[in-house]
Amino acid sequence: MFLRAFLVWLGLMFLAIGNGFLRESVLSPTMGVDRARVVSTLLLCLSIFVVAWLGIPWIAPESTRNALLAGGLWLGLTLAFEFGFGRMVARKSWDELLADYDLSRGRIWPLVLVATLTAPWLTAQLRGLI
Repeated sequence: MFLRAFLVWLGLMFLAIGNGFLRESVLSPTMGVDRARVVSTLLLCLSIFVVAWLGIPWIAPESTRNALLAGGLWLGLTLAFEFGFGRMVARKSWDELLADYDLSRGRIWPLVLVATLTAPWLTAQLRGLI
C-alpha cells in the first residue's frame, strides 16, 4: 500500500510543479500575484482530491488508520520536497519559504497541506473503501 501511495504522490508532485508553472506564467500576469496565489492554491487542493479520488482504489488502504498513514506519508513527502527543493535548489531563505504559511497576509498554502493529509482518508470514506 505504501509504495502505491508513494507513486500516487509522485504524480501529485508533478501536478504541483505544473500548477506553480501555471501560476507564474499565466495567472500572476493576468490577475496579479496575490489573487493568483489564492486561485493556484485552491486549484491544487481540488487537484489533490481528484487524484486521491482516482487513486485511492489502487492504493487500497484496508483501514482508516492506513488511509490516514497514506495521508501522513503524502504530507511528509510534500514538506520534505517543499523545504528541500526550496532551500537546496531554489536557494530560498527560511523567511521566503515560511511566508506562504502566514495566514495574516492572506497566504492560504496551509490548505494544501490539509488537503494532502486528509485526501486519502476522505476519498476512501466517500468511496466506501474503509
